[in-house]
Amino acid sequence: MGEQYAVEMRDICKSFGSVAANRNVSLNVKPGEILALLGENGSGKTTLMNMLSGIYKPDSGSILLDGREVIINSPEDAKRLGIGMVHQHFKLVDVFSAADNIWLGDDSSGAVLKKGRYDVIGNMAKKFGFDIDPRKKVYNMAVSEKQTLEIVKVLYYGAKVIILDEPTAVLTVQETAKLFDVLRRMKAEGHAIIIITHKLNEVLELSDRVSILRKGEYICTVDTAATNEQQLTEFMVGRKVELNIQRPVVDKTRPLLEIRDLTIRNDEGAVAIDKVNFYIRGGEILGVAGIAGCGQKELCEAIAGLRPIESGMMIHKGDNIVGLSPKSILEKGISMSFIPEDRLGMGLAPSMSVTDNMLLKKYDQSKGPFVDRKAGRAEAQQVIDELEIVTPSTETPVRRLSGGNVQKVLLGREIKAGPNVIVTAYPVRGLDINSSYAIYDILNRQKKDGVGILFVGEDLDVMIGLCDKIIVLCHGKVMGVVHAHKTSKEELGLMMTGALDLTNKYEDKPAGIAKDSRIGEEGEEKP
Repeated sequence: MGEQYAVEMRDICKSFGSVAANRNVSLNVKPGEILALLGENGSGKTTLMNMLSGIYKPDSGSILLDGREVIINSPEDAKRLGIGMVHQHFKLVDVFSAADNIWLGDDSSGAVLKKGRYDVIGNMAKKFGFDIDPRKKVYNMAVSEKQTLEIVKVLYYGAKVIILDEPTAVLTVQETAKLFDVLRRMKAEGHAIIIITHKLNEVLELSDRVSILRKGEYICTVDTAATNEQQLTEFMVGRKVELNIQRPVVDKTRPLLEIRDLTIRNDEGAVAIDKVNFYIRGGEILGVAGIAGCGQKELCEAIAGLRPIESGMMIHKGDNIVGLSPKSILEKGISMSFIPEDRLGMGLAPSMSVTDNMLLKKYDQSKGPFVDRKAGRAEAQQVIDELEIVTPSTETPVRRLSGGNVQKVLLGREIKAGPNVIVTAYPVRGLDINSSYAIYDILNRQKKDGVGILFVGEDLDVMIGLCDKIIVLCHGKVMGVVHAHKTSKEELGLMMTGALDLTNKYEDKPAGIAKDSRIGEEGEEKP
């Protein structure tokens, strides 16, 4: 007899119109095993797992659980069979609390909400090492909290087969370590776990085997212990890829925007950013490092004119632009592009086509009563070609694209606007490694053109390699601004946790300490 698998997918095919998402894909995972599923954006990974979780039905092929063929027509069928999936885009009800999002999906909980549900959910979360407030409404949660809730929800339902689609994309290093501990415990208890991720270091650290898809087809499965990042990248892309981040040297220009003593509150009224000072200079990438929830989201939204500022100034050419609308900021001479972390919830209109999402940036510039869709369609096609976006057409709703391709649409639209300041939060989140490096190249090209870039990231290796300087936040306060080539992950980590404060010790002080808007750097001529 052959080896018994917890899950076996045989010759799975799935097409959407003329686009074949999966072609004769076969995959298996054993009980007590963690299988990593790799592939470029649009290679069919999520589509394949959506068929296992009951969201899609395969056009052909078969699915076996514990050697027995099963038919999965819906997510309810999958849950009943012990299959749970944590999706990349959240499946939560915003107006419900964390506990209610879990409780209402539990068939055994009954039709009446019970007062003790908060304690039940809270204790269960603590058992697995997660820190969530069961009473907190989803609409008040940060992205990382929503992701954590999704993971807790699947664990609560007791699934034996766990599918995680980019589960660590919005988690801190500490939260990722906790999740990995949970997954290892579940593996030891006999759970079969499939994890979709683009972070190759996580693949090598966590998984037992790795299966690779390319353009909807199965390529191979390798033992994790017998492979490396370079080989996995070549399997995914089909050619050798240089994994080197460039940091071009660009002549510095005047600060495009100076942030001075900025104080911002979050949605719950607490101080998120506390008297922060720095400047964004043309031809420079300024990184923002910090543990998730330390004010990065609020900072980006405030700079983009989308969040009220309690106090402080944002100086452009001597003028304070605090309180101005995004349109008024544009009229002042700052062409700003904002790429938020929540790409579907905030960055794009998911039910609208790629073309219409491109037009959202400039629909008010039409000379007549009608929007010029022809020009928008041409721009959409240009972005699709330049960023290699996998989509059936320019008229496809963006919600039907893979997560990485959605991010490419958002980034492409914002770059197309010709900004002189780019504020970007996690621009490569959900992108495969080849696409990520393409995005780094795009940002570097913008840098060479004199654009000032504020880059909020989570991968410290990337930040050190890509950014010119890095501002480190801890609980909304600046711990220092450091030159990327002079720092280390260890130093950044200490600053992120508040164990190291370099605000008054480091040679390069952030702008705003002096009361003159013409802030220079030590040893440099002031602009």
